[in-house]
Amino acid sequence: MDGSAAFSAARAQEAISPSAGEVTLPFEPLPQFRQNVLEENPARADSKGKRIGIFIVTFNAITTLNKVLRRITPDVWRNVEQVVVFDDASEDATYELAVGIQTMSNLPQLRVLKHSKNLGYGGNQKAGYRYFIEQGFDIVVLLHGDGQYAPELLSHMYAPLVAGEADAVFGSRMMKDFGGPLKGGMPLYKYIGNRVLTSIENRALGLRLTEFHSGYRAYNLHALSQIKLDNLTDDFHFDTEIIIKLHHQGFRIKEVPIPTFYGDEICYVNGTKYAKAIVRSLYHYHASARAVRPYPEFEEYFVPYPIKRSPYSSHYYAFRLIGRNQRVLELGGGDGSFGAELVRAGNSVVASRLESQPRSTGEVFGRVLMLDTLEHLREPAEPVEHVKRLLAPRGRLIISVPNAVNFTVRAMVLMGRFNYSDRGILDWSHVRFFTAKSITALLEKHGYRITARHYTVIPLERVIPIRPDGALLRFGSRVLRVITRIAPGLLAYEIVIAAERADQSSIPINTR
Repeated sequence: MDGSAAFSAARAQEAISPSAGEVTLPFEPLPQFRQNVLEENPARADSKGKRIGIFIVTFNAITTLNKVLRRITPDVWRNVEQVVVFDDASEDATYELAVGIQTMSNLPQLRVLKHSKNLGYGGNQKAGYRYFIEQGFDIVVLLHGDGQYAPELLSHMYAPLVAGEADAVFGSRMMKDFGGPLKGGMPLYKYIGNRVLTSIENRALGLRLTEFHSGYRAYNLHALSQIKLDNLTDDFHFDTEIIIKLHHQGFRIKEVPIPTFYGDEICYVNGTKYAKAIVRSLYHYHASARAVRPYPEFEEYFVPYPIKRSPYSSHYYAFRLIGRNQRVLELGGGDGSFGAELVRAGNSVVASRLESQPRSTGEVFGRVLMLDTLEHLREPAEPVEHVKRLLAPRGRLIISVPNAVNFTVRAMVLMGRFNYSDRGILDWSHVRFFTAKSITALLEKHGYRITARHYTVIPLERVIPIRPDGALLRFGSRVLRVITRIAPGLLAYEIVIAAERADQSSIPINTR
């Protein structure tokens, strides 16, 4: 860093407002921030025309808030448009103190707001981010009013966003630039807990962050506005949930080193409860993203009919039955993700909504695909009959339907129940039910010959949120395949059939 930018004793008392005659707030950094190694850099503080807001969350911060405001560097005050104190219904006079500082210091950038009731750590953040987004700001920095994070380093937090290097910047106490967390006074048990939880989160999300649990953060608000915040927690694990969403949506995260401060501030976090909440959030995310079950905080990532990527699933067999370099008509193909996979494999794919009479321009296809479709139709015979005219010579119709006599359904009926669900064999939208015999009979009645029949295993990744490409799932699928082949009518989850027009030369049937 440029030594000419080091803080001097004279500059430490520099007025924040450049206007003469105003009562101003003096700059009073902590002693270590007058050292050259921790100096401010005016070029780094430059907003470059970006609208930057500082968002200070407070709760019972009457003894620390004034010091926090005095530790914000003059260069930062000159470059940020607003410094907003959001008091979360403090039980002490934090709000009154903030209003007094605003009045006596005559700072045009300073705003003070108070919630009528306590929103919680996450709830206060949600309210603040909405405020800055609605005001049209470009960048916001989250600063705590208890002094736990260094206001002297605000420009370090927002500079990467101004430069377009990241969408979110997190201050990390685990980076060694300032001596590390233990040197800064972090209790050993908190250090160990932080490292253990961060390791779990990194492994679960495929990230390499040095710390998940710092509350010193800066966001590009144009990116943050694309994150659904409404159903995120109001509690302290809000910080983890927002990292999950940033990562899922592909936003860039950058870490910068910050020092660790532990003083006499009151800690409102129950460590055990906090750790459990984080593990629960990770589970809820994976369960939603992998289509096991939708949880409110991550419901936008839930896809009702995603690709089943496990071995011996309907998509596994369909992909192999279609092959490569085929012209494929995909009828009722959901969100189109499987069709995109087929294109990447070298096929030409035309997607169409499945109607009672599928639209046709007179062209024919080597493969016509109807996966998880016929069970949604009251008259499945009509499209089955019509598709024959769309098949090229030796073309194949590939169908998958749920096995309506799977052992889970039989057990339910045995217990006197027949309960529909959001998806699966008894999906609410299913109006027809098939067995291997009944779907075969339907196709043969309408002039088809079965050339291949496969029985899928229960999709483990839809039951528990495990990685579809992981060794555990592959092993479990192999075991299920062996078991399913013993009694496919009882144990198969779905039936996958390939059929061609019966008036063509025969092909030996392949049944597995």
